[in-house]
Amino acid sequence: MDASHRLAVGIGEPIEAALAPPMRVVVHGVGLEAQALQPAPATDRAPLIFLHEGLGSVAMWRQRGRHWPAALCARTGRTGWMYSRRGYGASDPIPDVRGRGRHGPDYMHREAFETLPALLTALGVQRPPVLVGHSDGATIALLYASRHAVAACVAMAPHVFVERVALQAIAAARDAYPNGLRERLARYHTDVDSAFWQWNDVWLSSAFAAFDIRADCRGIRAPLLLVQGEHDEYGTLAQLDAIQAAAPHAQRLVLPACGHSPHRDQPQALLEGVSAFLEAVA
Repeated sequence: MDASHRLAVGIGEPIEAALAPPMRVVVHGVGLEAQALQPAPATDRAPLIFLHEGLGSVAMWRQRGRHWPAALCARTGRTGWMYSRRGYGASDPIPDVRGRGRHGPDYMHREAFETLPALLTALGVQRPPVLVGHSDGATIALLYASRHAVAACVAMAPHVFVERVALQAIAAARDAYPNGLRERLARYHTDVDSAFWQWNDVWLSSAFAAFDIRADCRGIRAPLLLVQGEHDEYGTLAQLDAIQAAAPHAQRLVLPACGHSPHRDQPQALLEGVSAFLEAVA
């Protein structure tokens, strides 16, 4: 892989990691933005696949000047891939996102069971990867790991059932969208309305109230690390409790002074915790 440049990841001591030029990968006829990370030196250990949140993208993994995925790749010596789901970042938008293109309550299932396996094939990922997901991306990672082989799964701020606190925060985001949030998000998405409404509309729909993947989590056999901030505004620790009830082998990392985005609020503590977890993973 030819890297366009190397970057200091901005966590602790400077660590260099190569960030490849963004690329377009076509999956089921849809163009998806993807970008590779190559540490120096790299090992042959299972690659890291980063799955973003409900308003995220490839670009939004960089928070407060820190590139946490690059830091994790550099610390562990693993190559990595980031990608933007359809409608996010520079990926193809969803036509008529609030009408015929509106998500159904199974949208994360379809991402996990249809899009992600095809994407990994298109990227040439031939061995079971380590999935590192945040929020919606964590839920997608859990679903994928319930049916497919993975080397390990790291689920940061996952949603396995719908909590009132999440709906309240998402409703607040809807109110904030025309009052500054849209402008801020537009820096990270070619079609910001496609990104925002595909997430917001489905979560606040009556059909989504029954969303529940606790039974799916019983199928996860791979090493599993659950991460959540003590002050997560989108979910409580009941999410981690539910996953551990379904998958008792799961480990947990609860971070103080941390909201919904551990890689933003506690990047160093998260780096140390996830790196230690991955030491035993091939």
